[in-house]
Amino acid sequence: MVTEEVGSVPEDAEVTRAHSLAREIFSGIANKWTPLVVSVLGERTLRFTRLRGEVEGISHKMLTQTLRGLERDGLVRRTVYPTVPPRVEYTLTEAGQELRRTIYGMCAWTRRYLHHIEESRERMRSTSAAGGLFEPPEDQ
Repeated sequence: MVTEEVGSVPEDAEVTRAHSLAREIFSGIANKWTPLVVSVLGERTLRFTRLRGEVEGISHKMLTQTLRGLERDGLVRRTVYPTVPPRVEYTLTEAGQELRRTIYGMCAWTRRYLHHIEESRERMRSTSAAGGLFEPPEDQ
């Protein structure tokens, strides 16, 4: 087994620090809409209206904010064509594609542990409804 030695990490790269760039970035990509937008854009380049139609439940405002944040962080490329009306397309950058692979890993984890989480939640509901204290399950 190879052990990778990690040097000192700059303060801005510490997710646990309250005012770090890493924490700001993490908050931006771990919100409700970013994983969905990144997932859909990973398939192909899309225009705003088509993208909105593919991300169920997202409002015009939230899609605009999400795309602006992704573009600001270099995860999405916005291309404006000089037509009337202007045609605007969105596509993932290389960094956005890498984020997409990470999101797919999280999806695989969710599928793998969904049943476990559902059972744990049910135990919590049952215990709470019976007026008892919740005891977390032992590791399996």
